[in-house]
Amino acid sequence: MGYPRLGGEGGRGGDVWFIAQERTTLKSIRERYPQKRFVAGTGANSSVKALKGDKGKDCEVHVPLGISILCDDGKQIGELNAAGERFLAARGGLGGSLVTNFVPCKGQRRIVRLDLKLIADVGLVGFPNAGKSSLLSKISHAKPEIANYAFTTVQPELGKIMYADYKQISVADLPGLIEGAHANKGMGHKFLKHVERTKQLLLVVDISGFQLSIKTPFRTAFETILLLTKELELYKEELLTKPALLVINKMDLPCSKNNLDELTEQLQNPQDFLHLIQEEMIPAKTLEFKDVIPVSTYTGEGIEELKTRIRKSIDEEAEQENEEYRKKKLLLLQASEGQQMTSN
Repeated sequence: MGYPRLGGEGGRGGDVWFIAQERTTLKSIRERYPQKRFVAGTGANSSVKALKGDKGKDCEVHVPLGISILCDDGKQIGELNAAGERFLAARGGLGGSLVTNFVPCKGQRRIVRLDLKLIADVGLVGFPNAGKSSLLSKISHAKPEIANYAFTTVQPELGKIMYADYKQISVADLPGLIEGAHANKGMGHKFLKHVERTKQLLLVVDISGFQLSIKTPFRTAFETILLLTKELELYKEELLTKPALLVINKMDLPCSKNNLDELTEQLQNPQDFLHLIQEEMIPAKTLEFKDVIPVSTYTGEGIEELKTRIRKSIDEEAEQENEEYRKKKLLLLQASEGQQMTSN
């Protein structure tokens, strides 16, 4: 409240902030706020002792990195990707003053949804049984740093590849992709939304092919690659612009060498083989792989080579980003110098 007799202003209400913090999970927020209600403090009334009332205490909610903040209508209103980033979720109301007839105004009140997307350098994409989990444990020294993110049904696993020069690359195994994931079958969207946040894709395919169950058709390795591409494309076409590597797993199986020769030929000239495949399975644009690496998580064949290729690909992309940044800076500098010369 304001203080009409002396023209005193009441303190404004506190604000509700979301602040990104490392080692925070959605689960910890739920435990701390079981009612899922975040309320900031009330502003202090104006008085003879303090004509300007104090502002109410802010409510600061620590959230995991990679969080998206959505309105109750599903529209994204903010996202926090780096530690320390803040988002103002609800603003406190104004204190009573001459403008408001010394009556305080109500603060903002809104319903929001916190949606967590995993952030990693590389995302493993593959159907069940392609050997993604085994691959993750092999490339991240058999003891991956597994982060259990607080999801209801899906638990992505995050491993780190450690290199001799102490460079670390994070790799996320994102379970749950099946045919029809784009249409939200199984854990479709829960899987695919995480792929958006990874810098690169690592498709993992079983060289001997794949069959989800007796009721579903058998898919060859080539068909599996097309289907994975199609799922990504149908969910969000931009995903196909990400750099991608292809891992051909289970090279220890019989006939794997022959299958690999056949697959290599199909990948080199995909158009020649598309007539053998149902039309609805064919993506509009086939993925361009920077590298194709045959491996066996069982024998360890190709694992070191894969780690080298992942590092090379990440380094190349970083260098390209740096180059683009340098070019932009140079153009800005030239533009500002040009303006100075014309003003002189």
